[in-house]
Amino acid sequence: MYNTLLSNMETKYSVAEVCRDNGTCHPLDPDLQKIMAESRDYDELLFAWKGWRDSAGKVLRQDYKRYVELANKAATLNGHSDNGAFWRSLYETPTFEEDLETLWKELEPLYQNVHAYVRRALYKKYGSKHINLKGPIPAHLLGNMWAQTWSGIMDLAMPYPHATQVDATPAMVAQGWNATRMFQESDRFFTSLGLLPMPKEFWEKSMLEKPSDGRQVVCHASAWDFYNRKDFRIKQCTVVTMDDLITVHHEMGHVQYFLQYKDQPVSFRDGANPGFHEAIGDVLALSVSTPKHLQSIGLLDKVETNHESDINFLMSMALDKIAFLPFGYLMDQWRWKVFDGRIPSTEYNKEWWNLRMKYQGLCPPVTRTEDDFDPGAKFHIPANVPYVRYFVSFIIQFQFHKALCDAAKHVGPLHTCDIYKSKEAGKLMGDVMKLGFSKPWPEAMTMITGQPKMSAQPLMQYFQPLIQWLEAENNKNKDIRGWPDYDWKPSTSKNTAVVAQINREIQNSDAKKQLSVKRK
Repeated sequence: MYNTLLSNMETKYSVAEVCRDNGTCHPLDPDLQKIMAESRDYDELLFAWKGWRDSAGKVLRQDYKRYVELANKAATLNGHSDNGAFWRSLYETPTFEEDLETLWKELEPLYQNVHAYVRRALYKKYGSKHINLKGPIPAHLLGNMWAQTWSGIMDLAMPYPHATQVDATPAMVAQGWNATRMFQESDRFFTSLGLLPMPKEFWEKSMLEKPSDGRQVVCHASAWDFYNRKDFRIKQCTVVTMDDLITVHHEMGHVQYFLQYKDQPVSFRDGANPGFHEAIGDVLALSVSTPKHLQSIGLLDKVETNHESDINFLMSMALDKIAFLPFGYLMDQWRWKVFDGRIPSTEYNKEWWNLRMKYQGLCPPVTRTEDDFDPGAKFHIPANVPYVRYFVSFIIQFQFHKALCDAAKHVGPLHTCDIYKSKEAGKLMGDVMKLGFSKPWPEAMTMITGQPKMSAQPLMQYFQPLIQWLEAENNKNKDIRGWPDYDWKPSTSKNTAVVAQINREIQNSDAKKQLSVKRK
């Protein structure tokens, strides 16, 4: 029953599409993702945002309620108070929740500075009708279906439009890169550190592109360990973009971890904690993203080392890494509260938006009700994948990056470090990965960083030049940090206003009865 329910939820999510009046239908990958990242039309973005939630979210609400009951039942049988407690137990840290809150409080001022700066940029684009400089940001304007990363709107938020911008996508396309080339490049990075190459089964059995034969697949990228010590695969609908090049490294990080601990007993074939597994590929991607590295693999003509180019680069990283933090934190805040009953099933959506407001400073572009189920429109909810691992990863990857850069004898600011070809850095990583889950994670952390705790300091050090720049820029514009006008709502566009007017007229007439019969 439980497995059937999970499989049904994941299937409903994967086959969801958004259809236009003319009959054209758009899947999430790549169509809706592309609209969210590239369209600057308020109504078009709203169409994709609302359409996706109507088709992928709503349909899961009843299934999810039943899933919560069954997941809690299983957790209690295994000696946990609820399923959230079971998920947290994987971190083996009694103060885990308090530690996360402390880290978030340390990072919140930096997030609020990025938020205020981006809100100003969106105000310039969309005006006071759609953006309130003291309020939350409408959630569909940030270049991503869930507003989890904001790199899609770098063109609107570019600090210095005339200085260099680091986007390798045009060069990748011009040079005829394809999915295989992207994975080969990533493999080359791992082996340059003295780590393991991908086995031949990986290249033969992975699905690196969306099938062109019309099959419906779950496009969300994932890495697979078949636990036979030789079969490891990735499933990804790769698109030739810089963004996907980073995802490729992330997924290859999982497979490298699988390869390193394959000779451990089965119960130890896992990451030191779930965040470690997510961080490995991302650490390499921090090096790959640097202008220096992109130039070395022929994706950037010249590297300009000046303040303006530096700030542009750090802003592009912040729209990915800093913008993500509150989302990475709130996903499981919501689920933990659902599992332990603090959020009843009658308030799923209301409490979801309360958390989105509290942590991210975002509001829905149109009214939401309990007929909606917006959490379900994010893959990890129907797919039953815990999420706080990504929040942990986004913090510890900077701790690892700093330690590996020290091992590689890097000189200069942390954000310019590229560990490519450093066998010393590779050995540090390899030794920890080989352990798998056989030692408590603070021991693994100590092996890499010399101390056992999660710390936000290396992340702050990495972004230090941008932190100072943002403070000055926001002060200059007299931009408020935070969203005191939290109950402000964006003005509905002309199209939605017309629809609302028609609906009102229908409600006020007997036509409503006849229409409802036809709709059934």
